[in-house]
Amino acid sequence: PTMRGREYLWPGRVHDRLHISTRQYARLVKGWVSSIGLEQSAYATHSMRRTKVAQIYRKTGNLRAVQLLLGHCKMDSTVRYLGVELEDALTISEAVDL
Repeated sequence: PTMRGREYLWPGRVHDRLHISTRQYARLVKGWVSSIGLEQSAYATHSMRRTKVAQIYRKTGNLRAVQLLLGHCKMDSTVRYLGVELEDALTISEAVDL
């Protein structure tokens, strides 16, 4: 609740670092995964990022929303990232009433 603007969720522990490193974040994720009894090798920081947007896409069929969340410039990059066929993706996207 005290975060403002562009502050980092996990600030670095060393004074000249504004945020934790990707390696430190990976260690945190590994610890979280093992603490709830899941297989560590099945989960990583990137797979968790991909899982969230894949769930959003499955529930809504909204490729544009997923594209924006991922920060992709091209729709075909988003389609490749999700691992879906463009034809299927467009069919699902068109079937969803907004």
